[in-house]
Amino acid sequence: MKFLKKPLKAFVILCGLLIAILYITDTDYLIKAVRTIYAQGYTTAFLDDYKKFDNQTIDISSPQPWPNHKNYNSVKETEKLNKANTDYGTVAYVIIKNDSIWFENYYDGYNENSKSNSFSMAKSYVSGLLGKAIMEGYIKSVDQPVCDFLPAFCDGLAAKMTVGDLSTMSSGTNWDEAYYSPLSITTRAYFDDDLAKLMNGLKVVNEPGTAFKYASGDTQMLAMVIEKATGKKLHNYFEDSFWKPLGSENQTLWQVDSEAHDLVKAYCCIASNAKDFARFGKLYKDHGKWNGKQILDSAFVAKSLTPKFDPVYGYGWWLKKHNGKDFKMMRGHLGQYVIVQPEDNVIIVRLGHQKSPDEGIGSYTKDISIYIDEAYKMMNNN
Repeated sequence: MKFLKKPLKAFVILCGLLIAILYITDTDYLIKAVRTIYAQGYTTAFLDDYKKFDNQTIDISSPQPWPNHKNYNSVKETEKLNKANTDYGTVAYVIIKNDSIWFENYYDGYNENSKSNSFSMAKSYVSGLLGKAIMEGYIKSVDQPVCDFLPAFCDGLAAKMTVGDLSTMSSGTNWDEAYYSPLSITTRAYFDDDLAKLMNGLKVVNEPGTAFKYASGDTQMLAMVIEKATGKKLHNYFEDSFWKPLGSENQTLWQVDSEAHDLVKAYCCIASNAKDFARFGKLYKDHGKWNGKQILDSAFVAKSLTPKFDPVYGYGWWLKKHNGKDFKMMRGHLGQYVIVQPEDNVIIVRLGHQKSPDEGIGSYTKDISIYIDEAYKMMNNN
């Protein structure tokens, strides 16, 4: 056994040196990345990874189940939809027509109450919380400077940055949106245990409010602004403003950077299900009203669903023209979608393990068109 001792000792020393280097170079977040993602065989975040992170529970109060449509599940998936669901690992596909469940199906062991990661669909919620904070007088308007809330952004170009710039992805910061590089700030933010410190280190390098650049850091900063303005933790504000009032049926979880700092990963990571995610789509479809009550200011909703600089993005919502119709979308990594067509009173929700091959950040992948087209074929065949 002696011949094993030297290699084992060398291995332990090597591991110790590697860990020391990670701490010295301030990249020790990679230890958590390896433990939670890479050692599990994944190259990026995955649907059920919320189980491996600290979370805050978002409670429900008075559940309001969706009614079933008179033609509930009367039509099966089309052949093309079946293929897409198989190829891209769909776990939930739901069509809501006239505020009733017209079709629903679940796959890969998931069911209607199964939780999965929202990823960037959370950005739409955070933008909605900006509208709520303005509605309640905590924030003056979308034009209020970020500097009023975050002192780290009071000098130079940063002093020009507004809260609206954060919601429309036009902050001008040096954030690099790279999901598959272990050394990118996007990856670091996913595993770092002090997100506020990381965000306060960002630099504004371009004129704010002049161009769209997709940046998860913008939404994270917006969350910090809202917490500062309201004096409330974002997960509590979310629970009181939307999750409970919209009649959600299931408790949800929102990942936080750590128990110590308790800042939600605002750009991502709400663990919920298709039919509860769909409620936010209905709220925006109905101009901010829920059961006749104005939950969110209708003017803010309209602003959110209107492009400001780029033709595909408003305030926290993606905007897509397809087959002569205007679709409003919540979108998340790996193909999480809440797709709303207000004129037809249709909401389509798809959750899953992957999307069709990426065509670049901000571009619409072909799977989105499949989920829309096949839903309409199914409804037209009824």
